[in-house]
Amino acid sequence: MASHRRPKHPSHGYAVLTATAAVSVALSAPSASADPLPDPNKKGVQAQMDRLYEDATQATEKYNGAKETAEKLRKEADNLQEAVARKQDDLNELRRALGSAATAQYRSGGLDPSVQLLLSSDPDAFLDEAAVLDRLGSRQSEALQRFLSEQRALRQQRTQAGAKLADLQDTRKELGNRKKEIQGKLAEAQRLLNTLTAKERADIAAKEERANRSSERVELGNEASASGITAAAFQAAKTRVGMPYVWGATGPGSFDCSGLTSWAFRQAGVNLPRTSQAQAGAGTRINSLSALKPGDLVIMRTDLSHVGFYAGNGQILHSPKPGAQVRYESIARSGMPFMWGVRI
Repeated sequence: MASHRRPKHPSHGYAVLTATAAVSVALSAPSASADPLPDPNKKGVQAQMDRLYEDATQATEKYNGAKETAEKLRKEADNLQEAVARKQDDLNELRRALGSAATAQYRSGGLDPSVQLLLSSDPDAFLDEAAVLDRLGSRQSEALQRFLSEQRALRQQRTQAGAKLADLQDTRKELGNRKKEIQGKLAEAQRLLNTLTAKERADIAAKEERANRSSERVELGNEASASGITAAAFQAAKTRVGMPYVWGATGPGSFDCSGLTSWAFRQAGVNLPRTSQAQAGAGTRINSLSALKPGDLVIMRTDLSHVGFYAGNGQILHSPKPGAQVRYESIARSGMPFMWGVRI
């Protein structure tokens, strides 16, 4: 069995609001009177806060998915708009060439049927007239057919670009809604925390600190069983122990759950999907916990809204929730049901 000691990390130049930090602030303030006796009605506050944090992490994965979709749609819309601009340039060039021919024919006395076709309000219908086609020279016919083809393609690309931009607008609206949902859950958890006495807050902070500090020495499995990309990603993730959970974060100084796994695999040269749900199908499924090897992904919760690294010996290395740090934790004691593993 290998043991792991959490590496010490330098101080970072930013602050992250966590439940522990809130407790520290509360405890540092002077108290004018002794703490009141514990209120029996507050026994469920911790459970309510845990549920809110779980809801926030689930909403975070939906936010991550919407953000990934928005980025994809933006790129597709940009590419389509660039294609529309290029197609318009081509069409303008064809129009200029045909216009020059029309001018020459007008000066020579009369409009050729090809010119009438160009000026027609319904060129497709005009071309359907067999008599007209018979009177067109092969070169003129090819030029006009190309013009009409380019015109139809331009209309189609404009329609596609408009649809992508509409989808992008809808997705950005969803992003805003998810963000409000997450912030609302975290604000409600903070409100509940503020209803507790200083001692109760200190107890919660101490419990969370013990969970974070448990990573200082964890008995792991045989890490030599990990190989290649998996081993490299797992080694990268281990360097992030102690970094804070921040929703929507992808490192290197803070992470949400799928942000940690996607960041670690990027260090190994692999681009994983952004969300835990997408990562759940990104490799070979391992249905048995006993068959997992260190570095395999661990998919948690029935909605697949949590992911981490299997660390061996029944442990998961993950970024669990708001107020917590990247840490090792017993899968059995995490409070989240194991669904399956994924070997990349």
